[in-house]
Amino acid sequence: MKSFIIEKNDANQRLDKYLTKSFPNLPQTLMYKYIRIKRIKVNGKRAQISTRLEVGDQVELYINDEFFEKKETRYDFMSAAKRLDILYEDDQILLLNKKVGLLCHPDDREYADTLISRVKRYLYEKGEYHPDDAQSFTPALVNRIDRNTSGIVIAAKTAEALRVLNQKMKDREIHKFYLCVVLGTPAKREGLLEGYLVKDEQKNKVFISKKKNDPNAKEIRTKYTVLKSNDHYSLLEVELLTGRTHQIRAHLASIGHPLLGDGKYGKNEQNKKSGLKKQCLCSYRLQFDFTTEAGALSYLNGKSFEIKDVWFRTEFNTISAK
Repeated sequence: MKSFIIEKNDANQRLDKYLTKSFPNLPQTLMYKYIRIKRIKVNGKRAQISTRLEVGDQVELYINDEFFEKKETRYDFMSAAKRLDILYEDDQILLLNKKVGLLCHPDDREYADTLISRVKRYLYEKGEYHPDDAQSFTPALVNRIDRNTSGIVIAAKTAEALRVLNQKMKDREIHKFYLCVVLGTPAKREGLLEGYLVKDEQKNKVFISKKKNDPNAKEIRTKYTVLKSNDHYSLLEVELLTGRTHQIRAHLASIGHPLLGDGKYGKNEQNKKSGLKKQCLCSYRLQFDFTTEAGALSYLNGKSFEIKDVWFRTEFNTISAK
């Protein structure tokens, strides 16, 4: 007989779901039979397939050892690079400075080396992630940014952190600020841009309009402040009030101020003149402003995190001189 204590990451799920995930060598037909004849119990008592497990429950299995055996596994995330720029870490979350060129999640062109793969490798090698342990939560990213954009990405290390932060993102209780360099200078030093965005999936490009001319259009709101400017370029701080694909890049381009280094929405002639090989856009500051209960993450309320050494901010005067 072997027994297992249910911890937080495995709580609030049905017994059969827990067993299927935890003991893949145990056939479902046998699992149902063993529950029925009390060879699988919860807290020493007969259980039902639909019994919902709670923290502290003891699951007892009177089954053959062969069903506990685990095959040697080769983890895909071990192929990812070890490079990980950590801005902040505690028991619940990681704040990561994602570099330009790195995907957050796998796509049809890149599978092995992504930000989430690097996070899994990092936590696995630290002994904080146990993929073969049924009670181990799989680390997950709370937000994502484009391959060609750098900046802060939040990774959740626990199930509760992921649940809370996903809700906070949805409720706009986490504020994201970007730095970027654009061509020219907006007419107003501060402004709120509003409009509608439509995504073309085939071209992987979005289009902006002031009116909702398409039923699939989504409302966008982009707030900006000009921090520095000269005859050629401006350094802007941008706050995303909505979070849509390519929103900052497309919205600023739609008012005649595309990002420097942006080959999709920008001006390639001007990009070449600047000599820059990268897009000047960075999600550089994150602020937690919780107005509702945050549970185990309440300690983050009011805290702000910032990437200090954004390359194009420190080099703005040099860039503008080119």
